[in-house]
Amino acid sequence: MISYLEFEKPVAALEARIAELRETAQSGELDISSEIRRLEAKSADLLASTYRALTPWQKTQVARHPARPHFQDYVAQIFTDFLPLGGDRLYGEDQAIVGGMARLGDRRVMVIGHEKGNDTQSRIRHNFGMGKPEGYRKAVRLMELAGRFGLPVVTLVDTSGAFPGVEAEERGQAEAIARSTEACLALQVPMVAAIVGEGGSGGAVALASAERVLMFEHAVYSVISPEGCASILWRTAEKAPEAAEAMKVTAQDLLSLGVIDRIVPEPVGGAHRNPAKAAQTLGLALADELDALARKDASTLRTMREERFLKIGA
Repeated sequence: MISYLEFEKPVAALEARIAELRETAQSGELDISSEIRRLEAKSADLLASTYRALTPWQKTQVARHPARPHFQDYVAQIFTDFLPLGGDRLYGEDQAIVGGMARLGDRRVMVIGHEKGNDTQSRIRHNFGMGKPEGYRKAVRLMELAGRFGLPVVTLVDTSGAFPGVEAEERGQAEAIARSTEACLALQVPMVAAIVGEGGSGGAVALASAERVLMFEHAVYSVISPEGCASILWRTAEKAPEAAEAMKVTAQDLLSLGVIDRIVPEPVGGAHRNPAKAAQTLGLALADELDALARKDASTLRTMREERFLKIGA
């Protein structure tokens, strides 16, 4: 059952009407197949036109949709032979950041990403995708392991930000994020990052400092959430739509600014409406980028990362 966002209410009304007509048609008393087809076409057109004109705030809502696929969904559909590796060898295991060895087609890779969970229990277990210091230190460990064995690194970013709790600060949250960012930049193997949902603050950058950064069509990427920005500037979260507009959080804005390198199209209506198609498109884009990077040596890869980040905002 689809969970509709506020701006999707006209589509929801049409699809509810279609469902009612289908139930009526099953009785066999009336032939209303032509009316159903007409409404289906109208609903599809309305959905497409709605998603072509999304505001930055509406894209933020799509990126946070509860049914949107997360790390484990993409791993299950894009990668094979996934072997999860846990622990940072310093403190413990953080399930908000998951990683391990896998295969992308015929290529062995190290895949790392944020996992938000898909129901109440799993969201609590994965801390809603908000990584703690041990999660980022685990990411550093896996990146170093990938470098040792010559494995390309793929990261799937989807977090509202790193966990801001007192215990995370006590264990060195800022330092862990900085070390993870440093590990990305120092890698001697190809690295491709994909913003698949929310890319929030340093918690996202820590896994996205790659030479190629991809972003889903309706994902968002910013230094702070629109609500957080609005609370600082206007002292109220109600100004979040205005903040999202000013912050340039969308893939389209960020591509024009050079913050990302490629937009990955989503199925009409967002990745949550057709997760399998979204995963297939993302998998092809990742493979394409890794193919292009495969022939570059370590020095070239590090130079590419350095240059792409230094030129942002220049």
